[in-house]
Amino acid sequence: MKPLEGLVVLEFCQFLAGPSAGLKLADLGARVIKIERPIKGEACRQLSIKDLFVDDSSLLFHTINRNKESFAADLKNPEDLILVKKLIEKADIMTHNFRPGVMEKIGLTFDETLKINSKIIYATVTGYGNEGPWAKKPGQDLLVQSLSGLSWLSGTKDQGPVPFGISVADLMCGNHLTQGILAALLKRAKTQKGVLVELSLLESILDVQFEAITSYLNDGGQLPERGSEKGSAHAFLSAPYGVYKTTNGYLALAMGDLLFIGKTLGIDLNEYADKHVQFSKRDEIREKLANQIKTQSADYWVALLNKNGIWCGKVNNYQDLDQHAFVKDLQLKQVVKNSQGKILTTTRSPIQLDGKVLTSEKAAPKVGEHNSQIHEQFLS
Repeated sequence: MKPLEGLVVLEFCQFLAGPSAGLKLADLGARVIKIERPIKGEACRQLSIKDLFVDDSSLLFHTINRNKESFAADLKNPEDLILVKKLIEKADIMTHNFRPGVMEKIGLTFDETLKINSKIIYATVTGYGNEGPWAKKPGQDLLVQSLSGLSWLSGTKDQGPVPFGISVADLMCGNHLTQGILAALLKRAKTQKGVLVELSLLESILDVQFEAITSYLNDGGQLPERGSEKGSAHAFLSAPYGVYKTTNGYLALAMGDLLFIGKTLGIDLNEYADKHVQFSKRDEIREKLANQIKTQSADYWVALLNKNGIWCGKVNNYQDLDQHAFVKDLQLKQVVKNSQGKILTTTRSPIQLDGKVLTSEKAAPKVGEHNSQIHEQFLS
């Protein structure tokens, strides 16, 4: 039995942050019902990655909405709204990421929803909070990354800002929203009252940077200083930490005893014995490391360094990753099937409970696919 079995989640969310939280709740056993507009469904169905679509919905939508049900309802239609309120009566959790003011127009604010269900966990995601001049600005991942300073942590000092290649603000906010919902469930168990959970993309991505921002705030306002192209991988760590080119790929070299690492690689780095120097001259050190590491293959260095207990690894692309033994050994992929029999391969929940991985077989639903079933179970 999964820990959230028996709980019903109504998801009034679109795109990534809110739906990613719903995905995690579904993986943990909750019954997640997407409330979508009729015919077109939620907007993410048409937001594609690499122009890939499955049964008229984007592959992106499928990756983040598997293991859910769909109930089509027009929230502006009084009759549909009555049905939605009946669902709320029987739900445990509802999530939405509408802009501030939308739920006020519909009549489904937290206070109004409590009158329908006094024990509801009401969880919301906004871009920048509910109040102030930023409240109604679009909460989009790249914009939030850029606003938050995150894009100045990756890359090298000769580059401009480097955004993450994934929607890191959305996905981390989804993680935080899940944490908040699980905490709210515990609070409700104690108080028997509904709980309001509020997240914003901006606050979430700032929390992700707590180490870097704390360093800035306690170091006289010194900005992060990215390293040179020779091995730079972290704006705040000393040499040898970085990624280095080999004869046939790249080697990732983590933290460790610099002098011992140099000796193992065949380089004399004794002049950098002072830990402070390993920061102040890290580009110089990394260049010496890079010049040596580029003379052999990644496999050669991994074997040598691992033999001596030094933390390192090859840098894989997705093709390399997919061929790696641990993908099969750890059951890192799963297959899901939609109502038409279409099969998709995707990742699974990273959580294991009592020694078992959390998997599901159900792909993302079509718009309104479960209306009849939900009517019969909740609304008849």
